[in-house]
Amino acid sequence: MGVEIERKFLPATDGWRQQGQPVLIRQGYLSSHPERVVRVRIYGDEAFMTIKSKAVGVTRGEWEYPLPLDDAQEFLDRLCEQPIIEKYRRRIDHAGFTWEVDEFLGVNAGLVVAEIELPSERQAFEKPEWVGVEVTDDARYLNSNLIRHPFSSW
Repeated sequence: MGVEIERKFLPATDGWRQQGQPVLIRQGYLSSHPERVVRVRIYGDEAFMTIKSKAVGVTRGEWEYPLPLDDAQEFLDRLCEQPIIEKYRRRIDHAGFTWEVDEFLGVNAGLVVAEIELPSERQAFEKPEWVGVEVTDDARYLNSNLIRHPFSSW
């Protein structure tokens, strides 16, 4: 079983904008049930299906499989819950870890979230100066919740 240990933060400043190259991500959900999320994602010119279990703290099971790009596009267009999540992602290396900063588009425009994946829940890490308040425990910031409760409706 794959394991994801992830923490989420809101940026305190826009210092992240000068770092990393933005890559467009389009993703949708075949299932957004809290017990099991099944996501289809097109990331640049690659596509994946990811299955995630319910989180316990900041840890949850995660399995990811490559998909043919045409199949992923058809899933997004015909099978996934709407609206599709669109965002630009920047990957930023800082103090031995990679931060992923997502700038959302469409009905979630204006939302920016920074994430870090860690090898263990107790792993210490240094936050970049532009990282602000932690929102890991706030379910509103789960991508699977943004399809039902978009940022524009908060």
